[in-house]
Amino acid sequence: MMICKHKLLLRTSLAFMASYSLSTSAAQVATDPGDYSPLPAGIDLGILYYQHTTHNDVYVDNDLVDEGMKLTTDIGLLRWVHYIDVGGFIADPQIIIPFGNVSLDTTAGEADASGIGDPMVGGTVWLYNNADTKAAFGVTALLSVPVGHYNKKDAINLGENRWKLITQAAYTTPIASSYSLDLIGEYTIFGENDDFVAGSLKQDPQYGVQTHISKHFSERSRLSLSYFHDFGAETQISGTDQDNELNNSRWQVSYSHFVRPDLQLMLQYGQSIRVKNGFAEGDRVNLRLVKVF
Repeated sequence: MMICKHKLLLRTSLAFMASYSLSTSAAQVATDPGDYSPLPAGIDLGILYYQHTTHNDVYVDNDLVDEGMKLTTDIGLLRWVHYIDVGGFIADPQIIIPFGNVSLDTTAGEADASGIGDPMVGGTVWLYNNADTKAAFGVTALLSVPVGHYNKKDAINLGENRWKLITQAAYTTPIASSYSLDLIGEYTIFGENDDFVAGSLKQDPQYGVQTHISKHFSERSRLSLSYFHDFGAETQISGTDQDNELNNSRWQVSYSHFVRPDLQLMLQYGQSIRVKNGFAEGDRVNLRLVKVF
């Protein structure tokens, strides 16, 4: 019965996994080390991401289900961030546009999807920002707008056909002369997909934590170790609970370097640690390019 439910959920799970991070095994919006260190008002960032993941294992209620499936994602993100001063508080209104390709290989055949996903709009407000100690606390709200490619007849979709509100609260601080710590909590509310393949799709809120510990070699370079853990997000299809709540975690290592004062490169690698329900990440390789204006 559980395996049948998992197969029924495959379409929507793949749509989620084509998003900004693989939300069946990680955060809805996975942060990077240093994301919550505010910049001065007037600065703009143009950011390009490339994310490649492979998945060969599927878990249902902590059990490995051998269905001969292989999922591969190649996702790009275009992100624009603008820092402003609002009543003495730094804020960063932004927009994120995902695009790319997701492919699924099974014993029954192959399916893939490419195009534009659901964009996100929103930003962060820093309620605490100590310029002397470099400690800061910020809150974020991002709204996912359902305008990406979606067709309920397709096995895989880049869009989700539903609104989604992702919120985060984060604290960042130095913990030694050359180390820093980022702590992030995330809470996501999902709208209803009323055009799902099996009727309607609803989903409980998803919540999780993200942590980054960084070693700073200089003001230009850092090496970071990250941990992501997410819970909740059980789905209901036409009112029937699917018993597929998350208790999933993964690790990631990052290295970033400013090749010029206005240009930063970041390379990341990671894997799943534990997956209760969904696809496990065999390999994740991320590249990020940041241009400062």
